[in-house]
Amino acid sequence: MDPRPIRNPQSAIHNPALSRRDWLKTTAATAALLAAGQKTFGEEAKKKIPVGLQLYSVREVAPKDVAGTFKAIKEMGYEGVEFAGYYKPAADLRKLLDDNGLKCCGTHTGLNTLLGNELKKTIEFNKTIGNRYLIVPGMGADRLGTKEKCIETAKLFTELAEKLKPEGMVTGYHAHGADFKKLDDTTPWEVLFSNAGPDVVMQMDTGNCMGGGGDPVALLKKFPGRALSVHLKEHGGGVIGEGKVAWKDVFELCETTGKTEWYIVEEEGGGQKALEVVKRALDNLRKMGK
Repeated sequence: MDPRPIRNPQSAIHNPALSRRDWLKTTAATAALLAAGQKTFGEEAKKKIPVGLQLYSVREVAPKDVAGTFKAIKEMGYEGVEFAGYYKPAADLRKLLDDNGLKCCGTHTGLNTLLGNELKKTIEFNKTIGNRYLIVPGMGADRLGTKEKCIETAKLFTELAEKLKPEGMVTGYHAHGADFKKLDDTTPWEVLFSNAGPDVVMQMDTGNCMGGGGDPVALLKKFPGRALSVHLKEHGGGVIGEGKVAWKDVFELCETTGKTEWYIVEEEGGGQKALEVVKRALDNLRKMGK
């Protein structure tokens, strides 16, 4: 047996030769390192969501110069675009995206393009442009006019989601003001997503929701994990960050329970100055840390 005494790992702390000043310095340094480590871990753990642009925002300028518009969007700092109509064949759009280092973060595609024989064509088109989010931009009373119709439509979306899953794609519905009007004691939006399967995407639009009398924060809480892409739109004045949307709460939910994969800016009234407007919106998002 080794006759030497076992060294106490704490002995250095209690070593009389270690002055009080040295001990305080060591303790402070250790605490600082631990704090720095905790901060780094927290920063890495926080979800960073890319920001895309809904091209409806630049509908009055893009057709005149599609390539120049995509280049400008990238230079502003947007990481992707969501289509609402197409300017070119799918292969040309993919090249335009690749040339500008942009991703396709969604297409707004009519429900008719997801039904029957059209579904296969839609899948192939979206595979070519590298898109997995097939979002229906709006539906009328024939689909959402009563609770019964909302439930039928929810079933249809659930079936479509199952068909798209093997393709690595998802489908869902985009919010408009009428979706938040009262339907007896509820709303079409709530009936739809209460009855649709969990894979059906709830594309919240913050401005449209508030414009229709809804509360985007409450609805993001009510349907966790459903908001894979969210339209960021102001309500009550100006572009994003200049009105009444509770952005801090929206971001908190999107980055935690919402499972959001893309923020998508939509600014509708820019006209010929649309590029200036969407740049201001992105600048405001950056000021909010996005």
